[in-house]
Amino acid sequence: MMELNVTIIAPRERHPLIFKTFDEMETGGAFVLVNDHDPKPLYYSFLHEREGQFGWDYLVQGPEEWRVRISKK
Repeated sequence: MMELNVTIIAPRERHPLIFKTFDEMETGGAFVLVNDHDPKPLYYSFLHEREGQFGWDYLVQGPEEWRVRISKK
């Protein structure tokens, strides 16, 4: 499964890259987001902008690294 490590990307570029990655995925696809903090604000953005289109599963919840499997329904 593809990993998208956003810890090495400028903060202002993270959400656009994550949404681009999601939008380019086929239905049924998924990737693992790697972040250095809880991406809860991103979750709420997905709820608002892609309601009913995604799955969100925490794989690792800190304290230094968060991994979330984001899938496309």
